[in-house]
Amino acid sequence: MIESSVRLPVSPGAGRFFVLVGVFVCAACGLVYELELVALASYLIGDSVTQASVVLSVMVFAMGIGSLLAKRLRCRASAWFGLVEAALALVGGCSAMALYAAFAWTGDKGEVWASGSRYLLVAFSLAIGVLIGAEVPLLMVLIQRIRRQDASGAVSDLFAADYVGALVGGLAFPFLLLPLFGQLTGALFTGAVNALAGGALVFGLFGRDLSTRGRWVLLTANVVVLSLLASAAVLVDDFERAARRAVYGGDVRVAVQTDVQEVVLTGARRSTLHLFLDGRLRISGRDEKRYHQGLVVPAMRGPHARVLVLGGGDGLAAREVLRHRGVRRVDIVELDAGVVRLARHDPVLGALNGHVYADPRVHVVNADAFRWLRSSRATYDVVISDLPDPGITASTKLYSQEFYGLTTRVLAEGGRLAVHAGPLSTRARVFWTVEATLRAAGLRTVPYRVGGRESGFAAGPDRTAEGARAPRDWGFLLASRTRPVLLRSAGAEVVRTGVRAAERTRLPGLAPSTLVHPRYAN
Repeated sequence: MIESSVRLPVSPGAGRFFVLVGVFVCAACGLVYELELVALASYLIGDSVTQASVVLSVMVFAMGIGSLLAKRLRCRASAWFGLVEAALALVGGCSAMALYAAFAWTGDKGEVWASGSRYLLVAFSLAIGVLIGAEVPLLMVLIQRIRRQDASGAVSDLFAADYVGALVGGLAFPFLLLPLFGQLTGALFTGAVNALAGGALVFGLFGRDLSTRGRWVLLTANVVVLSLLASAAVLVDDFERAARRAVYGGDVRVAVQTDVQEVVLTGARRSTLHLFLDGRLRISGRDEKRYHQGLVVPAMRGPHARVLVLGGGDGLAAREVLRHRGVRRVDIVELDAGVVRLARHDPVLGALNGHVYADPRVHVVNADAFRWLRSSRATYDVVISDLPDPGITASTKLYSQEFYGLTTRVLAEGGRLAVHAGPLSTRARVFWTVEATLRAAGLRTVPYRVGGRESGFAAGPDRTAEGARAPRDWGFLLASRTRPVLLRSAGAEVVRTGVRAAERTRLPGLAPSTLVHPRYAN
């Protein structure tokens, strides 16, 4: 039987207000857990669209299960609500650390990690969803016991507070929690707020209805949860350093979270330098020269007084551009100002890029390449597209027909566009989709392949089982309004061999990728 009366320490109006405040706080925390799982899973596992779909669909389904299960808990709604909030605080608060730990210490297991991580993600989504789903039915009982009102009015009040709380949680996650605390500490802090809010509501309003045993059980549960969260918060820096060493090795020199991504730099010499962006190997000092020469050199045949580099904040593509006589201006459009600062001031990366940012011909624009192209009125003889792999969901728009349409607007008469289009050996379909997209934008193309000696850096798509076996090649496309002519000089035969190697993998009949119909998903 549902409890029918309650002895409140405050007036019914004040009690109802405090319950709605509890709904607001719990809803905000619940949405933060959802966003935390989506963000961390996208970073660790990859393909943000897929991970968001998995987390949100599983969580909404689980909320329905939790609502059904809560029907059996209504007889002691106050006690069960307190226990549900304690459990939710523990599971949600520790979810980020658990996922990151699994990634760090099993991430080199290839397919084992890929499948196991998804199971772990689904398990957390289910558990959090069930606990969130149980909240509203229990709160409905509590608010009705404070002051009887028609069911529709009570539901309206609860959902209004719930939705406003979700709004605040959704805004707090990217604008407050991530900048101030980061992903791991932010989740722990949210768990602590969740536990305190749930405990304060139950003990403050409904403590007189709890039996002595129930009071001690609930108090013990909250103390244990808060202690675990506090202990994790104290140890989170040591945990993160250990996990980072497990992921990147023991020679991490720089690890910063910029406004755009996590940037990690390892290696104390140019030959051992590695630059990771959001966990993906972007630069390897051992063979980056082959990559950047393969990207830049073929495009520099012909007029090249004005050159535009899209991406390439590390300065390495600009280094290759400046080796050609006659270059008067190089504009670098890089979204992440943190990468540019690192390329300017880190002694090893600065030595590797030849300190290009000290050259007066080099000018940097910190902007999104797509937006910048929409407003640019300048023209360039050469455009170098040194952007993340098209298989990364966030980069899809930078490999769209619309993007290349904007790029053609800044190409001077006879200008050339060089595009890094991912590895041919393992992602031929993605590569030839980029080629089809360039042709759909009115450009003629020459595809070619360049082999790498080490690990196929800059070729990794969103993290998959395949990502554990990094390819050893890079695929490039040289494009212009008229058919581009390849370099006739030393090394030309290497490029022509790459053209023949690329043509052997051609996949005809592929549709171009657009903003409304992206075609680069794994």
